[in-house]
Amino acid sequence: MDLTLGIVVGLICLPLCVLIAVAIKFTSAGPIFADTPKRVGKNGKHFYMYKFRSMIQNAHHKIRHSSKFKKLYEEYKKGSYKLKDDPRVTPIGRFIRRFSLDELPQVINVLMGEMSMVGPRAYYPDELSVQQKVFPKSKKYVQQILKVKPGITGYWQVSGRSEVNFDKRVKMDADYAKKGSILYDLWIVVKTPWAMISGKGAM
Repeated sequence: MDLTLGIVVGLICLPLCVLIAVAIKFTSAGPIFADTPKRVGKNGKHFYMYKFRSMIQNAHHKIRHSSKFKKLYEEYKKGSYKLKDDPRVTPIGRFIRRFSLDELPQVINVLMGEMSMVGPRAYYPDELSVQQKVFPKSKKYVQQILKVKPGITGYWQVSGRSEVNFDKRVKMDADYAKKGSILYDLWIVVKTPWAMISGKGAM
């Protein structure tokens, strides 16, 4: 199902991906794909997740190491590694993030076997480390999450997206990982387009 959906979605969205890539390249300095660190995948294996760049160049590094973003970084951590009005986001980035179009290149990860179409969120290593200290009870959920491949979409994405904090998010992801049903995956896939169009909870 991953390979079939990955190929179909990839072919359908290819023209749109080309337009987005051109828009990113001509409106801001930096690469087309997000210049972010690797994510944590199945069994704790790290991998590079393809996403269209929606922020300024080196945004991930700057918020952690630049004095200019010191207060923003504290707000970022308190908000479960999410920001509502992130000044690092570019004008084009704001649009593609609202409708989750920045996630489309993750089809590449699906075809490479690193991700599934449906699954838990792919977290940053430092995000998991810090958040498990803030929410100690989340450790058991994280262990369950890492037993499966992360997904482009998932239960929490179609239920609340960025409005869901880390502790609730990992519990939802862990519950999904336990169920592992094809019918459940198809239900999430069917709900995903509306979540994208509505832009609910997007940041």
